[in-house]
Amino acid sequence: MDLTELMGSLLFILASAFFWGGSLGLLRFPDIYNRLHALTKADNLGLGLVVAGSMLVVKEWTVGLKLLLIWLAVLTASTISCYLIANAARRKKIKPWKIS
Repeated sequence: MDLTELMGSLLFILASAFFWGGSLGLLRFPDIYNRLHALTKADNLGLGLVVAGSMLVVKEWTVGLKLLLIWLAVLTASTISCYLIANAARRKKIKPWKIS
């Protein structure tokens, strides 16, 4: 195992920690706005780390470029869907959670 494969594996492990943290935030946070924030931020960073690790492991640069473009498409879709969900919650007058 050479250095690039080792660094790719470490990035995969770090990405799994972010995916786990985002999933935990989805389950534990009190309202939809906090849950959306935790899930989108952690999952986007986790996917970025997966893409970075994959780019280190793959042999062809075209595959890495395709992975990067897929990540950018997922970032765009995630941002738009998060906005739409939060906007729908706001229209239904769902109030953000406040510390009492």
